[in-house]
Amino acid sequence: MTSEVSKYLMVAFGGALGTIARYALSGLVATHIGETFPWGTIVINVSGSLVIGFFATLTGPDGRMFVGTEIRQFVMMGLCGGFTTFSSFSLQTLNLARDGEMGLALANVGISVCFCLLAVWIGHLAAAQLNQLPGS
Repeated sequence: MTSEVSKYLMVAFGGALGTIARYALSGLVATHIGETFPWGTIVINVSGSLVIGFFATLTGPDGRMFVGTEIRQFVMMGLCGGFTTFSSFSLQTLNLARDGEMGLALANVGISVCFCLLAVWIGHLAAAQLNQLPGS
């Protein structure tokens, strides 16, 4: 197997793991909060944004932790890509709008976009602070 093929397989494996985690967390949120509003998708996308912001900064060129390209792709493209779900967010927003719930549809967009951007920024800031600590 070529190294290029193994890279694709690693990203695909990360995507599979992320998808399983998304399914589990979405079910957990739906069980505890309910399914009327897409809280599960919001929790998933916000937490995934936090993780990708943190990991990208922690392992970036000025980061505290060096990992190879394959590991970055595994985590950022595979795990985070499989875990977060823009398509579900879009469909849930459309369904809310089609059901006449325009306020909820707009709330879903506002909450999702604002909190995902905030989470990726917080993840970045946390990793940037960690990168500044002395030591390895």
